[in-house]
Amino acid sequence: MVDFKKVKAPNNTITRNPAIIAAKADNIYEAVAIIGKRANQISVEMKEELSRKLQEFASYADNLEEIFENREQIEISKYYERLPKPVLIATQEFLDDQIYFRNPAKEKGEMVEDEEEE
Repeated sequence: MVDFKKVKAPNNTITRNPAIIAAKADNIYEAVAIIGKRANQISVEMKEELSRKLQEFASYADNLEEIFENREQIEISKYYERLPKPVLIATQEFLDDQIYFRNPAKEKGEMVEDEEEE
């Protein structure tokens, strides 16, 4: 689980050198796929955490006319809006080598090659 307070990712988009990103994986396309999958995981974590926190303020009354503005709820929402986007967090994790990834197809291919050599 990601501690969003300790994330060192920038809050805005910055230009990255694609050669550095591609060097961490076999090619740029694989790197982008890895970052995209991690960004989806982070997005789901953020959404679940936000939902849990806002669930405390949920009103189950049927009266739609009564809408209460809860200051704590607004602050929680603003906090999550100020956090870096999941793609920026995932990119930073990828560049800092904090993401473990593997390609099962390549591992299977290596096993087949090893068996052929014997």
